Amino acid sequence: MSAASLYGQHDGTQPIPRTQDGVAAALPPVQRMEFHQEMGAATDTEIGGVLRRWWLRTELYRAPEGDRIYTVLQAGTAPGAPASEIVRRLRER
Repeated sequence: MSAASLYGQHDGTQPIPRTQDGVAAALPPVQRMEFHQEMGAATDTEIGGVLRRWWLRTELYRAPEGDRIYTVLQAGTAPGAPASEIVRRLRER
């Protein structure tokens, strides 16, 4: 097991700050506008989830195969089971 670097990613890039400004700066312009619209419409209980979801997207965009992964996730053709299915199975035990 390895520990995460305190000063950046293992590939030498700096981590994206988990802030509204950090996420917005890491997004392409079209996604940045959508991000700001979602953040602006979020309630105080939703805003953390919106920020977290978009931060994960920025990490996905930076991944070498990020576009391919995003495409299969959006198409519903990614391998594995959805989290909701796993939770349902665990409850049935």
